[in-house]
Amino acid sequence: MSIKLIGALLMIASCGGCGILAVNAYKRQESYLLQLSQILAYMTWELEYRLTPLPELCRKAGQQSKSTLGHFFTLLAQELEGQAAPDVACCMTVALDKVKDIPKLSVKGLQLLGTSLGQFDLSGQLKGLEAVKIYCQNELEKLSHHREERLRSYRVLGLCAGAALAILFI
Repeated sequence: MSIKLIGALLMIASCGGCGILAVNAYKRQESYLLQLSQILAYMTWELEYRLTPLPELCRKAGQQSKSTLGHFFTLLAQELEGQAAPDVACCMTVALDKVKDIPKLSVKGLQLLGTSLGQFDLSGQLKGLEAVKIYCQNELEKLSHHREERLRSYRVLGLCAGAALAILFI
């Protein structure tokens, strides 16, 4: 095999790999939104029926998920207990700065959550949790609309881009 052919195959494989990475990022975005929605449902139940204090609520929410979101909520509980910042939104920002690999849509949902937690009475906090849950559901619906076609397009686009580059370089 000539070096050009090996280079072309590597180019196609690397661009195909980029397409697969895009698919994985898309699926990860969906997964995190779903996990956040489930955590919010748990937090709603805890607040509604047990009136759990906020740091303890965040710690219990963190124990519900073994992913990065669980770790995030555990960090948030630590920030709230340590009173590192004057309000929940600031504690949320500090905790988000410590956890870097949460997808953008989930970060936006968490920031929305930070604006309502600890700011209002019980009914206000429940409404805030419900608003963030609705946000997660809306984003999940957007992501699931034409999902299979979009994922297939990412894969094919990666391979086609690799093939086009290989043709240009040969």
